[in-house]
Amino acid sequence: MATQAQNITVNQTRLKTNKRFQVRLAENQDEIEQCLRLRYRIFSQEMGARLSTKEAGIDQDRFDEFCQHLMVFDNETGKIIATTRLLLSEDAKRSGLFYSETEFDLKHVLSQPGRFMEVGRTCIDLNSRKGSVLAILWQGIADIVIKKNVDYLIGCASISLRDGDTYINSIMHILRNKHFSGNDMRVRPLIPLRLDKELVGDVIIPPLLKGYLRQGALICGEPHWDAEFNVADVFVLLPCDAMSQRYQRHFFERA
Repeated sequence: MATQAQNITVNQTRLKTNKRFQVRLAENQDEIEQCLRLRYRIFSQEMGARLSTKEAGIDQDRFDEFCQHLMVFDNETGKIIATTRLLLSEDAKRSGLFYSETEFDLKHVLSQPGRFMEVGRTCIDLNSRKGSVLAILWQGIADIVIKKNVDYLIGCASISLRDGDTYINSIMHILRNKHFSGNDMRVRPLIPLRLDKELVGDVIIPPLLKGYLRQGALICGEPHWDAEFNVADVFVLLPCDAMSQRYQRHFFERA
């Protein structure tokens, strides 16, 4: 695997732990590679994404060398069971842009003053999705938000297209009516997804998107069609002052 020039400024800081799980930033090339291999297993082998990868078994693109890789480590199995990559504003400048800018025109969002951190490529091992692993991953994200003085979390949240047109239309109906941003913070999808009007009553919102919404995130417009992953991506904007308050109440006041 090619060496990556990582700009890891807080990797030596261990984040939240419990008896079994620990969430922290990858500290060396081997741990980064484990994160990339986990991503490949989930996105390619499980979800059937058509990944453009240079090395077999590894999900890696041009943004990874500029990102920090957050992971949940299972102390019992010795394996990394969840990961997400984080791209700060200053590192996006070095890469040339945020990943989200390959799917959306973000001029209205990025014109806002403040520091951005993009969250992307989030995945959890199949056998760990029914427990608290996603919540633990969120603790790690929130810790970094506070320590790095991040003003906005941004990213693409995916909605599977394997469940048919009715499902994606129903999800978007909920998002438009309850969670859309104001017009001054809207983004434009570079490949819009054509949607019809057919709806169903109750639908299950994908867990990661639901987690964003629980934190107070806004959905900044219509979805982008990601053909490689066969998903509809919506752009998510989360002001971190709201997130930090919710995080501190939920985790610190119960400690």
